[in-house]
Amino acid sequence: MTDSLRETAARLKAGARHWARGHCYEDFEPGRRFVHHWGRTVNAADNTLFCTLTLHYNPLYTNVDFARAHDHPDSPVNPLLVFNTVFGLTVEDLSEGGGPFLGVDELSYQKAVYPGDTLYARSEVVARRLTASRPGYGIVTWQTWGANQNGEEVIRFKRSNLVKQRR
Repeated sequence: MTDSLRETAARLKAGARHWARGHCYEDFEPGRRFVHHWGRTVNAADNTLFCTLTLHYNPLYTNVDFARAHDHPDSPVNPLLVFNTVFGLTVEDLSEGGGPFLGVDELSYQKAVYPGDTLYARSEVVARRLTASRPGYGIVTWQTWGANQNGEEVIRFKRSNLVKQRR
């Protein structure tokens, strides 16, 4: 590294300020709702790449002829990709502050998603409690709904995270 780069790096580091990300336990009152601010359009390449990388070779998700023979207009998007996409849309509002992911419950798929559909998400805090085994943290549970560009619900699930208290 040259002296000029070192000086620039030192100047940037000295001028940087900490930017707190995410919410703390106290921010998650039961009943609080979040409409996650952007959607994600899922295309055929996303679906093919996801199926290939996860070794998920069910022909329903990778073969249009097979999908049409089973009454689909196109190959539906792999449901795990739908779940991961909707889950990912919620992270900035719900779990970006850190804390271990504790699991998903009551996952259900309501409607098939096809390439070109745009997914949106909204969530509601359904429960929270402090945990004695991890002082300074609480467990928060959210109900999340995912919908397509027409407002049709495509997925719903509950998930829980360990969330740090503010104090």
